[in-house]
Amino acid sequence: MTERTAEYRGRIAPSPTGLLHLGHARTFWIAAQRASERQGTLILRNEDLDPQRCRREFVDAMYEDLCWLGIRWAEGPDCGGPYPPYSQSARREFYLDAWCELRDAGAIYPCTCSRKDVAQAAAAPNNDIDDEPIYPGKCRERTDARDFSVPAGVNWRFRVPDGEEIPFEDVHLGSQSYVAGRDFGDFLVWRRDDVPAYQLAVVVDDEAMKVTEVVRGADLLKSTARQILLGRALMLEIPQHYHCDLVRDESGNRLAKRHDALSLRKLRENGWTPAQVLKAARLS
Repeated sequence: MTERTAEYRGRIAPSPTGLLHLGHARTFWIAAQRASERQGTLILRNEDLDPQRCRREFVDAMYEDLCWLGIRWAEGPDCGGPYPPYSQSARREFYLDAWCELRDAGAIYPCTCSRKDVAQAAAAPNNDIDDEPIYPGKCRERTDARDFSVPAGVNWRFRVPDGEEIPFEDVHLGSQSYVAGRDFGDFLVWRRDDVPAYQLAVVVDDEAMKVTEVVRGADLLKSTARQILLGRALMLEIPQHYHCDLVRDESGNRLAKRHDALSLRKLRENGWTPAQVLKAARLS
């Protein structure tokens, strides 16, 4: 376990799979303000893990739109810093080290079930269409993890402690609690196409970059419970969490990158000012 700095260190972590929208503006502005108010450091991490979905044009748009909005960072892919690299696509060795540690500890297991298999399993109901379905457990009893020298070729799942309550105190939303095996099941840490999963990558990176507080949307509350379990298995310090209220469309649905009309790029093209964007994101 590395020693966590006493300095406030926050981060914004966009994924370049589409254009940033009002919801991103809200979350990233809050993250920037919390770092500024605490005279801390704001990090920009480019979460470009998925080679099939991440595109250079979205990386360029991300930098431009964030700067236009008035957000500045002290560390990132464009300006460097003490804990490089700041793009996840260049951090594979860190994730492999964590995978090896989890494998050797018996915390993860190889899984040959497809996404379709899991989604269709009767034992895997999930009312949240944006969340990972609860894994039905077909491969859970496998004991051949140590036979694998590399993670490629199968999915790798973290074996959650069924029935254990995972409580945490959110800085903004207060006390939260999820039950492993009920609210979420054995989750992916590495995909069969040899791409590290989101849950593993952010835990490893937040520790390596000495992040003291994670600011992100309330849609990721359940992910925090998963990441607490991962951090515990890797013997890492757990940062504080601040989950922002979500920006929703007229129908009450949270914004997604498919909402092109509400992207920062489209709003800029339509003549909006940064102040108007922040007001629409309910920040002024």
